Amino acid sequence: MELEDKESKYMRAKDRVREMKKFYTSLGFYVVFIGFLAALNYYTNEFRYMWFLWAAFGWGIGLIFQALKAFNWAPFMNKDWEDRKIKELMDKDDEVSNNRWN
Repeated sequence: MELEDKESKYMRAKDRVREMKKFYTSLGFYVVFIGFLAALNYYTNEFRYMWFLWAAFGWGIGLIFQALKAFNWAPFMNKDWEDRKIKELMDKDDEVSNNRWN
């Protein structure tokens, strides 16, 4: 039982690290690409109309949600909630199965 707990904790930690790594990779791409778009925007019209901000805003929203998930800032998206919901649904399914046979 204790080995299962350790393995479960290890797998959860590994999943979180994977999510954090994906976030930092996305953040790096965001900075580079938005920087490129800003430079292109400056080169083409010297920021008379800053159209690159539309891309920065849209992509930034997605990045915020990715950060919420990676750093467990959203209680409705974390692993504990998933585990509780899975247990709840399994218990409900067992209850339905037991009532069906009685």
